[in-house]
Amino acid sequence: MRYVEVASGLLLVTVFALALAGKVRGRRAWEGFVESLREMAVIGRAVVPMAAVAVTAGEAAVIVLVLVPPRWAGTAGFALAAVLLGCFTLAVGVVARRPAPVPCRCFGPSETPVGVAHVVRNLILVTVSLLGLVGSLANDSADPVISAAAGTLGAVLGLLLARWDDLAALLRPSW
Repeated sequence: MRYVEVASGLLLVTVFALALAGKVRGRRAWEGFVESLREMAVIGRAVVPMAAVAVTAGEAAVIVLVLVPPRWAGTAGFALAAVLLGCFTLAVGVVARRPAPVPCRCFGPSETPVGVAHVVRNLILVTVSLLGLVGSLANDSADPVISAAAGTLGAVLGLLLARWDDLAALLRPSW
């Protein structure tokens, strides 16, 4: 289970780091993210700025908790990731059912409308969070070489999930 924890952890760290960077890399990126929360209209307009700060703080906390050495921190990081991603999944699911398109700006500027593919991505990430949580609770040792391979696999899968919109577009019929 230790390898599951390592792979899940680096996958989530990669995804959350890219999402966080996409939101805070500059004033325009931040304003675009806040505006996308307004357009999603799943929370009151008055609390959107506070929600944007809470989301970014939560993403940063997941990164730190999963990366710091004490096992309890990783456990807390996986639990926080599962809660955040569960909330994101619910919000995206509500928005995806609406007829008016709202762009997904989870990883920075994008015009790709929120849709079923985003719900699927988030469900995969919730599952990864829960697998990491279970792995963090196991009390087994790990071979450093296999751990490095598992971590590399997790990071690569994290990059692919962060580019989910592009991968979904490649698989979409073009007729």
